Amino acid sequence: MSASMQEVAPRRRASALDIAVVGGGMVGAAAALALARAGFSAALLEARAPTAWSMGDEVDLRVVGLAPSSLALLDDLGIWTSIREARVGPYARMLVWDAESGAAIDFDAASDGHDLLGYIVENNLVQWMLWQALEAAGVRRLCPAEVKDFEAREDRIQLELANGETLAAGLLVAADGATSPLRQLAGIATRGRDYAQRAVVAHVRTERPHENTAWQRFLPSGPLALLPLADGRSSIVWSLPEAEAQRVLALADQDFMNELGVASDFRLGRIVAVTRRAAFPLKLQLAERYQAERFVLLGDAAHAVHPLAGQGVNLGLRDVVELRDTLLAARHAGRDIGAAHVLRRYARRRRSADTLDALGFDALARIYAWQSAPLVAARGLGVRLLDRLAPLKRRIAEHAAGL
Repeated sequence: MSASMQEVAPRRRASALDIAVVGGGMVGAAAALALARAGFSAALLEARAPTAWSMGDEVDLRVVGLAPSSLALLDDLGIWTSIREARVGPYARMLVWDAESGAAIDFDAASDGHDLLGYIVENNLVQWMLWQALEAAGVRRLCPAEVKDFEAREDRIQLELANGETLAAGLLVAADGATSPLRQLAGIATRGRDYAQRAVVAHVRTERPHENTAWQRFLPSGPLALLPLADGRSSIVWSLPEAEAQRVLALADQDFMNELGVASDFRLGRIVAVTRRAAFPLKLQLAERYQAERFVLLGDAAHAVHPLAGQGVNLGLRDVVELRDTLLAARHAGRDIGAAHVLRRYARRRRSADTLDALGFDALARIYAWQSAPLVAARGLGVRLLDRLAPLKRRIAEHAAGL
């Protein structure tokens, strides 16, 4: 154990660490780094180390739209400048329109006195920068590592690792993804629905520039987003029914570009180049509870949402901020950070906020799936009214930004 970890070691005799975080993705790594920066002794356990990011690499197919709340956290963690100077796609405008009714809503940062709405950033760039910062912050990285079981005791939680070793901590944070083995071990059920869709992702070059704008068209089959990349291309996220997703994945490049051009209403002109394609399944999933004894859920382990609003990672990073602040308040008050009443505060606040957001995204997906003419007309009228109601539109933008 490093000297820095010894200085902040908890007083509980049997516990070697304050916090063990399982899952080294963006949210888990951000949690471990944020907690270490706050003075807690922390370990991060991950089965596979992230792939090293390099400027010479092709842009990762998985990208995230980072909202101002996420940028504030990454800046506080001391890594946002490095990410911004590497490769990011700023966007100052978001235009959303309905293929059936033609109704559109336009979110423009300038109309609210801001420079930008956010940045489109590669998942692996964020993860790699977080991973690189962990060691300097005193986080003990255990990789490869897999938790086979755990047992909560009065003053600690004991982890049994796949290699036979054990690890003790005051609190176990599960950030191990939507299928979360730790959530299952804790006996926490989930609810939600399978959208029977896949999000097809790729990067494309278009005839016209993306104008630092995030474009999203709602089609009867699902939403299509074109997100601005730093190199002038756009990242697409095209939600399609399972069979249709498989069909477009198998198309020759030219056929795919032709169909994508039609689906995007040629808003950026013809699609002139495309990378390889991939797809991932879409579902709504919410954990029935966010805590157990000396145990909390974070990020996708707690909530998986439809990508139409691009908020999944932002919700997870808001979980990180809430957990950090809750544990800091408990420590300042001299309380056990793993106590049930402390964890209930985090769980109550974040589950309420995450559920409202997730169900809101789900409602949007349902509304835009309406096919009958009267409902399409009603939807179009509602969108046009919303676009004219500047105060309400501003509130929606502020909520998405995490303000």
